[in-house]
Amino acid sequence: MSAARYLGPEEISRTIRRLGHEIIESNRGTADLVLVGLLSRGYPLARRLAAAIREFEGVDVPVGSLDIGLYRDDVARRGAPPPVRPSDIPVPIDGKTVVLVDDVLFTGRSARAALDALLDFGRPARVRLCVLIDRGHRELPIRPDFVGKNIPTALVQRVRVRLSETDGEDAVYVYGEEAASA
Repeated sequence: MSAARYLGPEEISRTIRRLGHEIIESNRGTADLVLVGLLSRGYPLARRLAAAIREFEGVDVPVGSLDIGLYRDDVARRGAPPPVRPSDIPVPIDGKTVVLVDDVLFTGRSARAALDALLDFGRPARVRLCVLIDRGHRELPIRPDFVGKNIPTALVQRVRVRLSETDGEDAVYVYGEEAASA
């Protein structure tokens, strides 16, 4: 299967800084803001966003992690049950603006599962969705509020985000028959 690198470390870093600025602008500051990253790659992205916000706002925004494995609508179809990882949201989310952070938005099913999982932790005033990559092909009426990069893809292609925290490198790859033209 052919692969093409779409983003490297510098582009990912620049994109995260821009997303941090967009989140702060949309929220009109950092008051009542909580970042919650979907496990596994959304969490390190949320931590990077918080570091960027700290750098230019001087404020530590709370960061949590959310496991959506048991909330997915395809659990029964996958055969083996998903591994259960602990979610950790360090502050109450009632009345807060929660930004869900994920690496790739595709069909929208992970985002839907994240909303279900998040509501077990409280009732936020607002929930926003931030993704590093939006590749299209939605199956549910889900739209991100903050998008790092839009990558038009064919259904047969795959997008893989690799982060130094989980994979040893920062890169975004497009895999598939037409990856070289992506």
